[in-house]
This record gives sequence, C-alpha cells and structure tokens, in this order.
Amino acid sequence: MWKILLKALFKSTHRPKPRVYRKPVEETRVLQAALEETPPSAQPHMSQSDVVEQGETFDDAQARPVAPPRVLEGPAYVTDGDTITIRKTQIRLFGIDAPELHHPFGKKAKWAMIRLCKGQIIRAEMTEEDVYGRAVATCFLPDGRDLSAELVKQGLAIDWPKFSGGKYSDLEVEGVRKKLWLAEARQKGRMSVWEKFDALKEAERRP
Repeated sequence: MWKILLKALFKSTHRPKPRVYRKPVEETRVLQAALEETPPSAQPHMSQSDVVEQGETFDDAQARPVAPPRVLEGPAYVTDGDTITIRKTQIRLFGIDAPELHHPFGKKAKWAMIRLCKGQIIRAEMTEEDVYGRAVATCFLPDGRDLSAELVKQGLAIDWPKFSGGKYSDLEVEGVRKKLWLAEARQKGRMSVWEKFDALKEAERRP
C-alpha cells in the first residue's frame, strides 16, 4: 500500500513532445508539381498592397498628375469655314485656314461646314487657344472624320503648316492656293494684300 502511494506522489510530470508529422519526400514533390501546373487564374490573388511591398517604393517627388484631355461634345453652330461653337465655346479648327466670309469662297466654305455638321454631334479635342482667345481643337464627326481634313479635301480650305506641321497638305486639291489667294497671303504675312482687297470692296459699296 505504501509503495503505491509513494509512487503516485513522486510520479514524473514530464510529458513527451508530440511528434511533428513530416510529409514523405515523394509526396512533397507531387504537391510542388501540381502547384506549378496550376494556371495563373487559379492561383491565390495578390492584393495591390502586396505588389507595392514587393516592387519599388512609390516616389511622390517623381510623380506627375495625368491631365485629362479637354473635350467638348455637342451640336455645332458654324460661324465660318474654320470656326464653330459648341456649348458656348468658340472653337478654331486645328491646322487649316479657310477664307473669311467676305472673301472669295468664304460663304461657300461656311455652307460646306454647315452641311458637314448639320444634325451631328461634334467631338472637339482642344489643345490650345489662339491669339483671339478661341479654343483650338481637332474636331471629329461621329464616324471619325476630321472636319479640318474634310474641308481641305473639298478645296475650301488650305493646310496651315505653321500650326499643323503639314498634316493636311497632301489633301489639298490642285490649284487651291491660287483659288484661296487671300488665305495664302495671310499665311505668308502679306496682310497688305488684305488691306487692298478690303479697300477695293469698300469702294465698290459706295454709291
């Protein structure tokens, strides 16, 4: 009896550590091969924060805001061959020069632009302002046609290389610069030709 009590009192409290299960080498190789064959779409998703931590640190000193393009869309009111108004914003068509209304072919150029824009929603992608405060824009019809290009192809406007870089020069019809000689004079800075023309027209209107 005493032996049993003493054995219970002095019994060791040591407990053996549980054995850690380790996969056999062959089983580990099979699992690794299965993971490598898994398509990317089925692999665990990596959050944006995980990507940033693994890549380069964001440097706000080097960052630059992305300016959205200034775009206007809507029906166009036509002022003349190269000027329209969309949503109360007067727009000068990019890269071309059409005759003024009181110049030869001026009214014809305006009506050609009216026919192009009538019933259409025009998209104007603005790039700058001219010296008169008008927005300068490349304007497109819903089917993607460039209004500047369309008027040049009709022989009612000429390319203005100073601003277009020659973008529309290949579209000019033969002899158009002689036909639109006042626009040609303006491009060459010969405004005295305009003054003589205006003086002649003014003299013709006098009784």
